[in-house]
Amino acid sequence: MSATTATLQRSAIRRRERPEPERRTVERRRIDGSVVDEVVLDPEIFGLEPNMSVLHQVVTAQLAAARSGTQSTKTRAEVSGGGTKPFRQKGTGRARQGSIRAPQWEGGGIALGPKPRSYRQRTPKKMIRLALLSALSDMAAKSRIALVEDWALEVPKTKDAAAALEALGIGGRVLVVLGPDDGIADRSFANIPRVQCIQEGELCAYDVVRSDWIVFTDETLPGETETVAVSRSARGSDEEEAAAPTKAASTTKAASTTKAASTTKAAATKTPTTKAASATKAAATKAAATKAAATKAAATKAAGEAKPAAKAPPEGDATTLADDGADLDETETEEGSAE
Repeated sequence: MSATTATLQRSAIRRRERPEPERRTVERRRIDGSVVDEVVLDPEIFGLEPNMSVLHQVVTAQLAAARSGTQSTKTRAEVSGGGTKPFRQKGTGRARQGSIRAPQWEGGGIALGPKPRSYRQRTPKKMIRLALLSALSDMAAKSRIALVEDWALEVPKTKDAAAALEALGIGGRVLVVLGPDDGIADRSFANIPRVQCIQEGELCAYDVVRSDWIVFTDETLPGETETVAVSRSARGSDEEEAAAPTKAASTTKAASTTKAASTTKAAATKTPTTKAASATKAAATKAAATKAAATKAAATKAAGEAKPAAKAPPEGDATTLADDGADLDETETEEGSAE
């Protein structure tokens, strides 16, 4: 059997021994803590068996690369002084010395001391990716991954961001993965201790390992997801709390609608009655006025028939009528005096 064939067989055995990715779920929530639905995470990202050796190597390399490497010490050539021989070579009984800046002297140079250098290690890209997937799978196995629809914050406000984390039940060291359009959320979380905000393209194994919780949004969650329905028992009190304001609003709206309908119906019932009463009253008033006018006309006619019309005097008897009037006045005057 050739070496190539043996290597292929060993690789095939390792692939067969590798367990299948697990399907893990997480609840999608709003920032007020209410449950929207349940999401199945991508098994190829969140369902792997963690490779701890690769994870350790990658995290060590990342921490090494973060070192500045600016430490430095002076050798005997860089220390000032020591240009002459401190004493003669022979005859003193002491060990021979050539300079007081030698490493064995106080104030002398440092032998084999650190110098500025880079601590960066070359890590294959596949190892970096495997370490990140191992860290995410480990967090998913411990149910330390949270998912929100989006950070619906109107203005940058630390109080609102802290209230959102409290409503989600998240504490400790939190890693918030944001998208390019989550600038308001980034400023809101900036002043909260033990909360780190990073962009989705900056996610690395070390940040995942050192965090207690990881919070994704629908936009930043990696991999393909599948939405499943959430049972009522799974939602628990969150669903009841979310439904309570809605129910109260529905009850209030129904009461308002019923009251408005009753008022409209009463107005509709009252309007014909009032109209009919008004018409009846107007008719009665008109009949009374007609009857009064008829009565007055009849009385006037009767009075005209009882009193005959006075005859006009002839034109030539104007003096006679005047004398008769004067005589009548004298007669009335005498009767009054007699009385």
